[in-house]
Amino acid sequence: MPTVLQHVVLPTENDPDLLPLYLDADTWSTIDGEPVRVASNTQIGDVLGRRSVRVRAGGRTSFGTYFNAFPASYWQHWTGVRQIALTVHTSGPATVLVYRSNGSGISQRVDLASVADDAETTFDLPLTQFSDGGWIWFDVVAGSEDATVLSAEWTTDHSPARTGRASVGITTFNKPDFCVATLAALAESPEALEVIDRIFLIDQGTRRVDQHEGFAAPAAALGDTLEVIAQPNLGGSGGFSRAMVETLRRPESDFVQLLDDDVRIEPEAIRRSVLFGRYATTPTIVGAHMFDLLDRAKLNAWAEVVDEEPFMWRPLHDDVFPHDFRQANLRQSPLLHARMDADYNGWWMCLIPTAVIREVGLALPAFLKWDDAEFCLRAREAGFPTVSLPGAALWHVSWVGKDDAIDWQAYYHARGRLVAALLHSTAPRGGTVLRHSRRADLKHLMMMQYYPTELRHLALEDVLSGPGHLHRTLTTRMPEARALAASFPETVVHTDPDDVPRSRRGMRVFPLPRRGERAGPAGLARAVFTARMLARQFLRAPAAHHAEMPDVEFGKRDADWWRVSHVDSALVSAADGSGTQIYTRDRRSYRRLLRRSLRLHRELAAQWPRLAREYRAALDDLVSEPAWRAHFEHNA
Repeated sequence: MPTVLQHVVLPTENDPDLLPLYLDADTWSTIDGEPVRVASNTQIGDVLGRRSVRVRAGGRTSFGTYFNAFPASYWQHWTGVRQIALTVHTSGPATVLVYRSNGSGISQRVDLASVADDAETTFDLPLTQFSDGGWIWFDVVAGSEDATVLSAEWTTDHSPARTGRASVGITTFNKPDFCVATLAALAESPEALEVIDRIFLIDQGTRRVDQHEGFAAPAAALGDTLEVIAQPNLGGSGGFSRAMVETLRRPESDFVQLLDDDVRIEPEAIRRSVLFGRYATTPTIVGAHMFDLLDRAKLNAWAEVVDEEPFMWRPLHDDVFPHDFRQANLRQSPLLHARMDADYNGWWMCLIPTAVIREVGLALPAFLKWDDAEFCLRAREAGFPTVSLPGAALWHVSWVGKDDAIDWQAYYHARGRLVAALLHSTAPRGGTVLRHSRRADLKHLMMMQYYPTELRHLALEDVLSGPGHLHRTLTTRMPEARALAASFPETVVHTDPDDVPRSRRGMRVFPLPRRGERAGPAGLARAVFTARMLARQFLRAPAAHHAEMPDVEFGKRDADWWRVSHVDSALVSAADGSGTQIYTRDRRSYRRLLRRSLRLHRELAAQWPRLAREYRAALDDLVSEPAWRAHFEHNA
């Protein structure tokens, strides 16, 4: 009996911004090499249900979209499937046309069929010529009357490599509204529930999900499938490790599907992830893409990698992402037809085979930051790849209104990157990671950001103390880092409407750089500028009046280090727009932190080979189930 690999689906919400991800009835052209929408014909009113859509008389609707095209290159490259079938159920007079693309995004028509009345049309399609990229999709052109696509699905007769289901692991801290919505979406999705064994909701917060007024209905619908586990806040790594441990107890589960809490899911994406995991030739981590929850058609990245020399994560082709599907849909975006291989996938949604967990262990006890990337790098070294699967995605709360590099999470950014580099970098002494770390300190100092610099130094000291600090400080570093903010006035966000801070010279506004254009000094000019600013702040005392009123105001997007470093005090908008923060130069703090930064980085450089040996030798114990169980049982 054929297995459905992918259903054609329509949005579950009456939201026009979602339509470009599911349907494309618009007319497009190209001007100066850029896609231009000539006519907008896609209407939310044509969506008749979860699986059905109306095609108006004489109109054309393409299913060559993110959620409804078939990612042929990924299935050919990572699975043994070499033959699939597309079955389209229609009503009314229409023509169904099937297309494919190659890795360059060039479209070719494969087949077509004329249909009338109620029809079921099947197209047999080989997966043999998609090695470097390509999708398969279909369009429907209505005749003289409206036509309806009742449903469509992509199937195969090929047998899967494994048949188990997935346990879903949701880690949450005080996001009950989001979690209840996720549970409700799963409860209303029988196709997704067919591949789910258990749903483990790991609640680490004080606002319990099971006490939310909307919890009872989805909990009743899910029944024994749902299990809520309360534990103290062990961070994302602790919550997801708990989900891994619980899943390993389930013989019916071949996978754990990790889900973040502040998300909105597409249930079909969970089903697709599990099916892809079942058919993968070797046990494979199947990651999902992340759309912006506050800008629904905008995709943040296609595949993410860790660059070896600086040992830093980034999206592939980061000069063209985020990608807005309203501005250029899938058929108008050649780059999105290339197969892109990932080094890791974020744990906003990531399917991990239990075979991988048994081989490489649980999450690193990092609390948060770099635990997902480190796990995937560790798995890759053991022979298990990570695939970021197109057509599998969710919507996550945007990072646009955040700047966690300057709040308490600065500690985890710095520590996570260095620990991951010690564990996995193959470059001598970590390549340029220490140079980049030192440079980050200098930028913070020139911007009068003494709090994140202090946290980064705490991270470096912990790294120098050896791998034992990871479990030892798992539950203590976060509250300590947050408490430290009280010692730094710059961390206060001024929101009082009756006491709005003002600056002496008013707000400075700068032109927006073009996309892909690098702003600020570069090359030799950058080095000279940095040396001059560092010397200026070290030698020259700020005038007393700067402590009384900020000299100038910057919007958040304009507050770059090469601008802020010119002044001795500044009023800067908070990342979320809720208020402003006052940065004032403190020469004593600057000198102390500068000397400390240079000393710590010298020590790390000198001790890097020894530390790398120690961390790598300790890794198996750090990520072992007994080590994590000690936390779970101690905090039970």
